[in-house]
Amino acid sequence: MNPYLDITEEVADALHAGLPVVALESTIISHGMPWPRNLETALAVEDAIRKEGAVPATIAIINGRLKVGLSREELTLFSNSSLHPAKVSRRDLPIVVAQNGNGATTVASTMIIASMAGIRFFATGGIGGVHRGAELTWDISADLDEFARTDVAVVCAGAKAILDLAKTMEYLETKGVPVIGYRTSELPAFYSRESGVMLSQRADDPMEIARLLHAKWSLGLSGGAVIANPVPIEYSMTKNEIDAAIEQALEELAEKRIKGAAVTPYLLARVAEITGGDSLETNIALVINNAHLAARIAIAYEQMSEK
Repeated sequence: MNPYLDITEEVADALHAGLPVVALESTIISHGMPWPRNLETALAVEDAIRKEGAVPATIAIINGRLKVGLSREELTLFSNSSLHPAKVSRRDLPIVVAQNGNGATTVASTMIIASMAGIRFFATGGIGGVHRGAELTWDISADLDEFARTDVAVVCAGAKAILDLAKTMEYLETKGVPVIGYRTSELPAFYSRESGVMLSQRADDPMEIARLLHAKWSLGLSGGAVIANPVPIEYSMTKNEIDAAIEQALEELAEKRIKGAAVTPYLLARVAEITGGDSLETNIALVINNAHLAARIAIAYEQMSEK
């Protein structure tokens, strides 16, 4: 057990008993949605996992401790910004821990902490990737390299639509990361079900995905996988609508000279404003949808492991 790791009794008991556990990130709570919708969403996502028969484990850093599983009180403190958590990726982990700080975990750092605890499955909204204009800025999310090194499968609604999706797929391919479309042969574009970027692997049921992951890890192939799960049809936004909002937000971003870790939170918040809140409702729906699927895959994987 890592000396910096604190696992709740519920999660520890589930891991000890070989029960399915699904990790959840905390950046989406603290930096991705407004209060109080973020708390409502965090609770709804955990509830979705429990309803499927798995155990949720929301991950964060509190007073320098890596928390695997949060109490209702801790979820509330992250949601209302009382803890003033920093946005923490791989490079930030040792700094926040050494300074006894508070941190909201991104996809990359959530994968790292989940792996420390022995959790192989993780549900989120959308992964980071190669930003538009990266050929000039070299702005590439640490999430992508994490997929190549950490044995955690991430269920998402594709990469965030604010990114360059074609370049993101090329990067993942170079790193040898499987990207599996759940009932789709096209990479979902977060808010939208379509992107025009095709996938090489499709799976139509959770057990099929579990078998693929079991084969990957049994072969000794390190690293995770991306399970791309399209947003439910009733919440999907048209590609033209979301592209127009993103272009406007990107222009404003350049004018304000916002860079680094502040880019994604700004763009997501601004797109929500431009779309009159439609993108926020879509974001919430897709996260809950991903939690359901992640739990089903985790359950199928545990059933395979028992044989």
